[in-house]
Amino acid sequence: MSERRAAPTVGQVVLGRRLQELREAAGLKREEAARVLRVAPATVRRMETADVSLKIPYVQVLLTTYGIAEHDVAAFVRLAEEANKPGWWQRFHDVLPDWFSVYVSLEGAAHLIRQYEPHFVPGMLQTEDYARAVMEAGTVGQTGPETIERHVSLRMARQKLLTQENPPHLWVIMDETALLRPVSIRSQVMRDQIDRLLEITRKDHVTLQVSEFASGPHPGTYAPFSLFRFAEPELPDMVYTEYLTGALYLDSRGEVAMHLEVLDHMAAHAASAERTTEILRHYREKY
Repeated sequence: MSERRAAPTVGQVVLGRRLQELREAAGLKREEAARVLRVAPATVRRMETADVSLKIPYVQVLLTTYGIAEHDVAAFVRLAEEANKPGWWQRFHDVLPDWFSVYVSLEGAAHLIRQYEPHFVPGMLQTEDYARAVMEAGTVGQTGPETIERHVSLRMARQKLLTQENPPHLWVIMDETALLRPVSIRSQVMRDQIDRLLEITRKDHVTLQVSEFASGPHPGTYAPFSLFRFAEPELPDMVYTEYLTGALYLDSRGEVAMHLEVLDHMAAHAASAERTTEILRHYREKY
């Protein structure tokens, strides 16, 4: 049986889906593919859904069975070998839920990240103290201080993405609620956080817009979500949205197109980058 992986990489997710597409194009069911490998159908399913790493001998046999040319098999295998390399975030496996691992992988592979956040400052833009306050408020007594610090460290490590060479473009639409709701009784936490936002808005690869109360309701008020776009044309856009105990990853064209339309609508009605700076300075004075 293939080795179980706690944190699939974006490459495993995409290549797994591609294996499924090739199998279906060849007119084979999972049971038939499993017979070729002499494994249970569940093993084929787990490879296609990135629940396990891509075992190279299995991949080679499956691609040959699906009628793929030899040079294309070799190219696919090279991609699979690269995809199987562990991501940096796997050292946080003790605090990183399986459902969030894919998000961190997508985040690191994308060249454009668009987000809507209705409740808090997005994690990629949080200060350490703000992140800690949010974590403490959300644990409901179920997590100890050491685990919270591990979560904070993970969040800070993710932010290095914005300071690396050739960083992705991060485009965030944040509700005014996030500025109005203090996360700590210490006003300095919010002041430092707003200073951080003012600093980040000066970077060319970060766009921050505040959705003001005065602009009224908009179609994205249901839940926070992120849309990832990749430089590689073979990788489709993907959408992530989460709930209390898990998350959904959406890649169907219809669902992705709807989320993109909502983001475009919100961006058109949210405060401009210049106006957002004014809003941030206003709230900075209030704290």
